Amino acid sequence: MTTTPPPLIPLEGSDKPALAEASLLGAVAPEAQFQVTILVRRRAAAEPSLRAHLAQDPPAQAHLTRAEFAVRFGADPHDLALVAAYARASDLAVLDTRPAERRVVLSGTAAAFDKAFGVRLQAYTRAANSHGTDATQTLRCRSGAVHIPASLEGIIEGVFGLDNRPQARPHFRLSPAPGNGPGRLAHAAPVSYTPPQLAAAYAFPDAGQGQGQCIAIIELGGGFRRAELIAYFKRLGLNPPMIKSRNIDGARNRPGRSADSADGEVMLDIEVAGAIAPQARIVVYFAPNTDAGFLNAVATAVHDRVNRPSVLSISWGGPESSWTAQALHAMDGAFQDAAALGVTVCCAAGDDGSSDQRAPATDDGRLHADFPASSPFALACGGTRLQNGSNGTWQESVWNQGRAGGATGGGISEVFARPSWQDGAGVPPSANPGSHVGRGVPDVAANADPGTGYQIQVDGQQIVIGGTSAVAPLYAALVALCNEQLGRRLGYLNPQLYALPAGSGVFRDIAGGNNDISGGPGPYPADAGWDACTGLGSVHGQRLLAALKSA
Repeated sequence: MTTTPPPLIPLEGSDKPALAEASLLGAVAPEAQFQVTILVRRRAAAEPSLRAHLAQDPPAQAHLTRAEFAVRFGADPHDLALVAAYARASDLAVLDTRPAERRVVLSGTAAAFDKAFGVRLQAYTRAANSHGTDATQTLRCRSGAVHIPASLEGIIEGVFGLDNRPQARPHFRLSPAPGNGPGRLAHAAPVSYTPPQLAAAYAFPDAGQGQGQCIAIIELGGGFRRAELIAYFKRLGLNPPMIKSRNIDGARNRPGRSADSADGEVMLDIEVAGAIAPQARIVVYFAPNTDAGFLNAVATAVHDRVNRPSVLSISWGGPESSWTAQALHAMDGAFQDAAALGVTVCCAAGDDGSSDQRAPATDDGRLHADFPASSPFALACGGTRLQNGSNGTWQESVWNQGRAGGATGGGISEVFARPSWQDGAGVPPSANPGSHVGRGVPDVAANADPGTGYQIQVDGQQIVIGGTSAVAPLYAALVALCNEQLGRRLGYLNPQLYALPAGSGVFRDIAGGNNDISGGPGPYPADAGWDACTGLGSVHGQRLLAALKSA
């Protein structure tokens, strides 16, 4: 007897555009096997309860254990069972169910997924691009909406992994050394610093080295060689930190042979965080560069009961407009999980100015905040140019070297409303048509100009790298140092930073300049106080620690 399939309806927020600048090969082979992640809603009434929990003051007193969180804010077992039943009825296998993370991982054929979710999967080929890839890609893509049974409306919040096009790009820039031709790397820069030198420049606490902390790093490609990391840290006179990796969705530590590939991102993140907090454990979560891979890596790190990270560093992202609404909602939800668990999330704000578009061909003339930095539950990390002046004092300005040299990301979110803790900061409405009153990016800043960049070792070469990619692990290391000294987790740090009294001296205000990469005056100038170039400014670490102690 043939069973009539249930009627399908579009899943709100799942619409995806057709893949641009690619050649269609045809339908994906029906027998092709892959995995898909289903995100399920929280328990009934958990959403407003979670927001009330996160609003408690001070936030550090409200941190939950991972076991407590699963019971209060995870998925309802009944909802998970309904999703699993539909999957099995659709000839899909349930590989994993994670109630705390609200995720169900399915496996099956392209034909089964096409039918179960009302999509038509197509294969495309696309040349190497700016998503951290250095070879031609063959991609599995969909366009339009994902469809779900009407009976699961409201239960399923997202379906990820049907489409495996790259979701994010790494936010690092190589130093523009003189005579640096195409395909060659910069081995020197007019000014460059080791991570410990920058920690000293920003007066990071020097009483500890991150003992007892775990820094999680998300990577969507590339890899590291342990022997090379050991050599780098020893050259700095440091004992190498404990470094381990976790594989997500089949990805793994896979170093290449080119420092301008994703290897540059991986090594930069580890070396910056590890050199400033060498006694912290560092766990690198490697995942595919897809919406599913990115989400699964973050959720795994946040809810990791073995490694228990206290801070998360993310240096990958893209314009908010490049994400589906369901992906924005899902990642923001994972960051809310982190806040409730006392995990601080540090995200690079982008390297392409207020447009967040590197290639002129893709620039739509609008301004874009970079996601996931634009999530209100992320500490968005912008970029500056730092130099030691002739009088021995540090001089800092907005990083903006135009489209070719990069500029700090920043602006106003078109997706997330302005959070209450930014109400008194002077965050303007968006300069886009409609003047959306949204979350302002970034929150903080530090050295990111590759012309005053970080001395890093990648794939056998000692080079200089910049970008806001370096700022996220820099602040992640600072959080680890503060956690160690305070004896507690800072967790959701943003409300605490914006509540600091004026005149505390915690931040160096950076005024003058803008982040318009076209060379114009730009809609977001760096004025006194908070601005969409450097946020509150660059930190004085010891004063921050003192302010947090007194609070």
